[in-house]
Amino acid sequence: MPPTRSTSPAASQEDVRRHNLGSLLRLLHDRGATSRADLTSVTGLNRSTVKALTADLVAARLVRESAPVGRGGAGRPSITVEPESDGVYVLALDIGVEHLTGVRVGLGGVVLDRRELPQSIGDYAVPRTLTRLERLTRGLLAGAPESGVCVGIGVGVCGVVSSDDGLVRFAPNLGWVDVPLRDLLADRLATSLPIVLGNDGDLGAMAEHLRGVAQGLSDIVYVSGEVGIGGGIILGGHALRGTGGYAGEIGHMSVDPRGKLCRCGRRGCWETEISDQAVLAATNAPAGTPLADVLQAYVDGERWAQAGMRRVGRFLGIGVANLVNLLNPELIVFGGAVRHIYTATEPLVREALETALAAPAQQVGLAVAGLGDDSVAVGAAELSFARLLGDPLGALAVLTPPLAARA
Repeated sequence: MPPTRSTSPAASQEDVRRHNLGSLLRLLHDRGATSRADLTSVTGLNRSTVKALTADLVAARLVRESAPVGRGGAGRPSITVEPESDGVYVLALDIGVEHLTGVRVGLGGVVLDRRELPQSIGDYAVPRTLTRLERLTRGLLAGAPESGVCVGIGVGVCGVVSSDDGLVRFAPNLGWVDVPLRDLLADRLATSLPIVLGNDGDLGAMAEHLRGVAQGLSDIVYVSGEVGIGGGIILGGHALRGTGGYAGEIGHMSVDPRGKLCRCGRRGCWETEISDQAVLAATNAPAGTPLADVLQAYVDGERWAQAGMRRVGRFLGIGVANLVNLLNPELIVFGGAVRHIYTATEPLVREALETALAAPAQQVGLAVAGLGDDSVAVGAAELSFARLLGDPLGALAVLTPPLAARA
């Protein structure tokens, strides 16, 4: 949202200042270190206003200014302004079927620390999951500087999430139904910090759109998952949410009505054919065989892996063709375990893509996630930063008590 000047009697000077502070901080969050001269040029605000706004942000310890570099406008030295990435951060948690990941992300989108715990298949009891999330959170905080400020917690969940009330409505691969995760996590961590939840596919799409391989693109589909498959969709530069915020459950797109039984209760869902568990089943690999080993065997031409992986690659391509026909994206991004499956079976996926309508098929690109394993966590961080970026000084004013003080 661009900075604004007061043009309406209803807009008070304080409203305008709050808006401009948020816009300036958002610009620095997205772009990183930027000269005052460039901030003046991009925002359209005058030099003295930008100087006053940055002074407010410096006083709040949200940004810092460094010595002049080069020359600014009218021959004046240009001060560089950049986010206080080390001192202002959020905690981002990614709840997957086979992993729990915790990341400390500084203002400006900088990943400062990362920790991961494995999940055992079937061991998803909510109390035990909360204990593991607390362990990750405390570990991240222990590595943070004492002077740092945690401004929120973002959580990505592999399921249908109601972001308004922090309720996990349905996570079939975790066995969760109507779990009030936001409130439970706040109680477990004994914190009043804002906690926000999002679907992992939506968050992965957001992250890749803002900071990953899809930067600058307006129409993308993000496909990711492990045991289950989720997705996030951005059309015209805006996230596709749906009436209740549940759009993007592409893993439950039907590709074979007579196919395998899915954990959602239906048959033939896309995730039953392309997940890591589907790879093991299709190749008859022993339970517990690492996905990487199966994929490498296929690439190396091992006979036992060929037929099964060809089936997986074909179904991956069929689903991609459906998405292309339906949404006409510029780019389909493969994240999580799916990116490794796509990499191994890319020729098969592209062959199946030829079954899509010619015009949209010619316009789409295919790519693996630029943020690797951290797409969902980075997206959760962006979701958590939204409140600070909307009202920097107001958001800081209500951060009592800080979580770090209770670690």
